[in-house]
Amino acid sequence: MRVSVIVSTYNSPAWLEKVLIGYMCQSTQDFEMIIADDGSREETARLISDMQQRAAFPIKHVWQRDDGFRKCRILNKAILHATTPYIVFTDGDCIPRTDFVATHVNRAEPGFYLSGSYFKLPMSTSTAISEDDIKSGRCFDKRWLYAHGLPRSRKTMKISASPFWAPVLNKITPTRCNLKGSNASAWRADIMRVNGFDERMPWGGEDREFGVRLINAGIKPRHVRYDAICIHLDHARGYVDPERVKANKALRQLNEKNRVTQTQHGISQLVDSGYLAQL
Repeated sequence: MRVSVIVSTYNSPAWLEKVLIGYMCQSTQDFEMIIADDGSREETARLISDMQQRAAFPIKHVWQRDDGFRKCRILNKAILHATTPYIVFTDGDCIPRTDFVATHVNRAEPGFYLSGSYFKLPMSTSTAISEDDIKSGRCFDKRWLYAHGLPRSRKTMKISASPFWAPVLNKITPTRCNLKGSNASAWRADIMRVNGFDERMPWGGEDREFGVRLINAGIKPRHVRYDAICIHLDHARGYVDPERVKANKALRQLNEKNRVTQTQHGISQLVDSGYLAQL
């Protein structure tokens, strides 16, 4: 099954380059990529143009002007650009293991969305990762990570579980299967059914709220926490606003309580504004 991979980004070309190299190393190349760019400067556009020439899969660059944190809006635009029935969501700071796309494809099933996680790296380790480290897979080896600044932790199970143990751990993990925009996938028809992401929401749980509406619409969550693996590169978070995070949480809880399935502030706004005519 051919899928669409939507990668969000904002002014992080060095990290995005590493991520795109990770997708060039995927065991399957039968996917299209849509880069959802929330207003990055020209350096990112130049990088994407170069990668479009190098990649075996098509890359679309969907850009909007920088007007503050509008990730939900650019994701909705990217969804409209998708031409396949199934969409994988991730971020431009998450390098995928070689089987990342194949895992989402193989685990996809009607009536479900998939949600994974990421393994967070410190800045020193993030900076140390080279193109060759990605191509060889060394950056997913906990011994290599320890040697390059990663503090020792039992959490490495998230990147080191064997093919035998990964499905077992997915079933027994006590972690709730909330949708995580850095590592998730869903059927395009289900996404359209709930009207995509709520564009009123700034950073802080906007992906989880989207997952709540999918669940309310009858779509069941399923973990790929231990088999759809990506590593998260470190970065500053100047966009975090505790008050807005609190407001997002209140909206998500309200929608969960009232079994809301659709937002009135989603993809339909783009359709009504004539965005489809521009595609």
